[in-house]
Amino acid sequence: MYFEIDDYNALRAALQKMCARFSDEKVPQEIVFDSKLVADELLSNVLQHDGGRAYFRAELAGDEITLSVRSAKAFHPPEESVLAGVEAECGRGLYLVDSLVETRRYSEEYGTSVVIRITR
Repeated sequence: MYFEIDDYNALRAALQKMCARFSDEKVPQEIVFDSKLVADELLSNVLQHDGGRAYFRAELAGDEITLSVRSAKAFHPPEESVLAGVEAECGRGLYLVDSLVETRRYSEEYGTSVVIRITR
């Protein structure tokens, strides 16, 4: 499933469709929640910081969910995430994403892609 997202309403609609599909496929609810949280963090970052247009793919294959997010602008996120300080107002999203996913990688074609393992 592929989405083009240019505002928060489109973001919410895409996440609802993704979660409904995963639920229909009997993905455990905690994994659906993790997928929604990860996608929301990555997509919100694009909308807020990187030009306001995101492209989002969600794929389910076997016991893996692959989420891919790219922006209209070329943006390469840091290889390693660092937890922001206690008083920082931002900077926790990528750290949160990395704590929930199996892998995170970057490519010019797909942008940032993450893999979430499903334990049934």
